[in-house]
Amino acid sequence: MGREGEIGDYEEEGVMATDFFWSYTDEPHATRRKQILAKYPQIRELFGPDPWAFIKISAAVLIQLWTATYLCTASWLKILTVAYFFGSFLNHNLFLAIHELSHNLAFLTPCYNRWLGIFANLPIGVPMSITFQKYHLEHHHFQGVDGIDMDIPSYAEAHAIKNAITKSIWIILQLFFYAFRPLFLKPKKPGMWEFINLLIQVSLDSCMVYFWGWKSLAYLILSTFVGGGMHPMAGHFISEHYVFRPGQETYSYYGPLNLMTWSVGYHNEHHDFPRISGSRLHKVKEIAPEYYMNLTSYRSWSQVIYMYIMDRTVGPFSRVKRKLDAKVKKAA
Repeated sequence: MGREGEIGDYEEEGVMATDFFWSYTDEPHATRRKQILAKYPQIRELFGPDPWAFIKISAAVLIQLWTATYLCTASWLKILTVAYFFGSFLNHNLFLAIHELSHNLAFLTPCYNRWLGIFANLPIGVPMSITFQKYHLEHHHFQGVDGIDMDIPSYAEAHAIKNAITKSIWIILQLFFYAFRPLFLKPKKPGMWEFINLLIQVSLDSCMVYFWGWKSLAYLILSTFVGGGMHPMAGHFISEHYVFRPGQETYSYYGPLNLMTWSVGYHNEHHDFPRISGSRLHKVKEIAPEYYMNLTSYRSWSQVIYMYIMDRTVGPFSRVKRKLDAKVKKAA
């Protein structure tokens, strides 16, 4: 693995790189999955949905919608404060519930997961559940593949980020980049499910405004926006695949926020076994510790954000990419 350029010079001078890490091998997870299953076949018993997913999602949706109605006459300062310190955690929890549902980890029947995803989408304020699933599954099947994996920043983004100030702005706005990047670089024709997602979301938003006013809807949107920016929960966007240690492509987080994020922090484990629900991912590490104990991991997402901003050698180019041909031939 290496950069197209003088990586040694960048590190010595503390200068941000001008290209991605280019890998000429397959992503590591398929190989590790085969090795672990060969040695520990009992891990297959962990496959399948989380029986408590529906209840957990319903509770978060109802609490967040009630909070929005309660704040309909509150001051803007109170709305912003509650959005950052409370609503952001709920909405980010629901965003990651949608991530869980994109892998069909609430029900065995895929369409039930789609319906639940649309329901989980309601407090987020913007329709994204169905579209997210399409792009996210490509992120798993073609991790790091140039032109397919839309989890990786574009060249335009990467070239625009030059220092700690622009990195901070990028983090604050990263949800916008995350949402609009695939629509510009790899647009997909919407289907019936996208229109259903849109119709139901617009109906809920309209009802919020009609019965409780704009402040209630603004609270939901603000909860989504601030929770995806300079916020502890949003640290996972950076910690998962940004390369702080060349030679490692995916990183796990083993801190307390896993309790509120469907254990998305167990990210190496998740990519190794995407058919295992977040509630059981910790068991993978318990069963096969030797495959994870020597990998770099994190204990604080806030620290990851700080490291990303302050480390002059790390930026949007700190991601692993690989060419399309070899990956597609192997998949075929």
